[in-house]
Amino acid sequence: MNTKLSLDALNRPNVEEFEKLPKQPVHVILDNVRSAQNVGSIFRTMDAFRCARLHLCGITPAPPHREINKTALGATASVPHSTHAETIGAIKQLRSRGLTIYAVEQTENSIDLAKFERAEGVEIALIFGNEVEGVDQSVIDACDGSLEISQFGTKHSLNIAVCAGIVLWQIAGIKLSEK
Repeated sequence: MNTKLSLDALNRPNVEEFEKLPKQPVHVILDNVRSAQNVGSIFRTMDAFRCARLHLCGITPAPPHREINKTALGATASVPHSTHAETIGAIKQLRSRGLTIYAVEQTENSIDLAKFERAEGVEIALIFGNEVEGVDQSVIDACDGSLEISQFGTKHSLNIAVCAGIVLWQIAGIKLSEK
């Protein structure tokens, strides 16, 4: 038999315990994301993989927000986050702390996500863009590189929350499961 585990059996930490756990050295920057539900979903994904911090830039909705709460399911309490008037300001702040910055975008020299190797202990930031326009070109220009998810269908992009889930699982989630 293959019985579904109860929430208690999953033995997840509470918010206070979670705050004390080591975090993956992975930040996420949202560049003018419109949908509060996408933002909430990304909060939840970042909680799942214990990512360092979420940076909400430009028009990106921020907590407290009813639509964020609908999909975050409490992750706004566990995931550290900050707001920034402009994405470039967040990049400058993180770069001054030594982070390497990657846009998640289809560019001429993007690295296929499946081939990307994050060096152990190196702190990085991943930028996800607007649902229609993607990551702004001026933001891409300020990055150290770009990552791309290979796709094989007729559409040229994935929903931002789906994209973030795939990228964070590949970069942060696998590292957690190896420990």
